[in-house]
Amino acid sequence: ASHRYFSRRVESIVELGCSTFDQIINTVESGQAEFGMLPLENTSSGSINEVYDLLQHTSLSIVGELTQPVEHCLLTAIEGDIKQIDTIYCHAQPYQQCSKFLAGLSNVKFEFCDSTAAAMEVVEKLNQSNVAVIGSQEGGSLYHLHAAKHSIANQQENHSRFIVVARKAIEVAVQIPAKTTFIMSTHHQSGSLVDALLVLKNNNINMTKLESRPIQGNPWEEMFYIDVDANIHSDGMQKALAGLNDIAKQIKILGCYPSESITATPIPQVLLDSNTPV
Repeated sequence: ASHRYFSRRVESIVELGCSTFDQIINTVESGQAEFGMLPLENTSSGSINEVYDLLQHTSLSIVGELTQPVEHCLLTAIEGDIKQIDTIYCHAQPYQQCSKFLAGLSNVKFEFCDSTAAAMEVVEKLNQSNVAVIGSQEGGSLYHLHAAKHSIANQQENHSRFIVVARKAIEVAVQIPAKTTFIMSTHHQSGSLVDALLVLKNNNINMTKLESRPIQGNPWEEMFYIDVDANIHSDGMQKALAGLNDIAKQIKILGCYPSESITATPIPQVLLDSNTPV
C-alpha cells in the first residue's frame, strides 16, 4: 500500500518497519518518520478496531487514503508441493479473510505474527519448503517468495482501506473533491446520535462511514468515527460543524484529505441538448 500510494508522489521512500500499530503512531509523532500507513478496514473481515481506538488519542492528522485490492496467496521461499507445508505464518487479519481455505488444510500449525511483513520476513529467513505465509504476491516479491496457491481468500473481491497520517494537517483547496474525518461523542440521552446525523443530512453532507467504539474509562459511552464526502472548507461542512458543536459533547477533526474516488458530476440535460461546448 505504501509503495502504491507514494509512487505517485515522490521518487523514492525510506521505509521503517514497525511491529505494532501503536509503534507506527509513535514513530510519526516523534518525528522519526514523516508519514504512517495504517489499515483501517477490510471488505471481508471488517473494521480494524485497534486502529480506530488509537485515533482517539493521537495528535496526527489523516492526509490521504488508499483502497488496496488484496489477492491473498500461500507463499513459500522454496517452490514445491503444497502438501509438504506443515507451518503457516500469518497475521490475524489475513487468517480471518482466508478461513475457509485454511479450514480445509490438515496437520498444519499456524504461527501468528504482528504483521504480514513480519511473517514474510520469517519465511524468507527460514527458507524451507514446508513453511508458508499468507499474503499478496506483490508483497511476497519483496521477500523473494513464490505463490504456491493463488486466490485463497473467502471473497474474491477483497479490498483493504488504508489511511496515511502525518504530524501536520494538509490544506485541500475547496475545488478539490475531499473527505473529512472526525470523531464525535454525544450526550448520553435518547436521540442524541439521530440529532447529530440530521445536521449532516440537512446540510447535504453525504456520510460514507460511521463506526462506534467505546470511550476508554467511560463505561457504556461511545465515540463515533465519521467519514463524509465534503471538504472541511466548504460552506455546507462549515455549517454542519457549527450545528454539531451546538449539540455534540465533543468533536475532534482527524483530517481533511483528497478523495481517492471521485463521483462523476452529472451534466444538466439542457446542456446536452444544446450546442454549447461542454
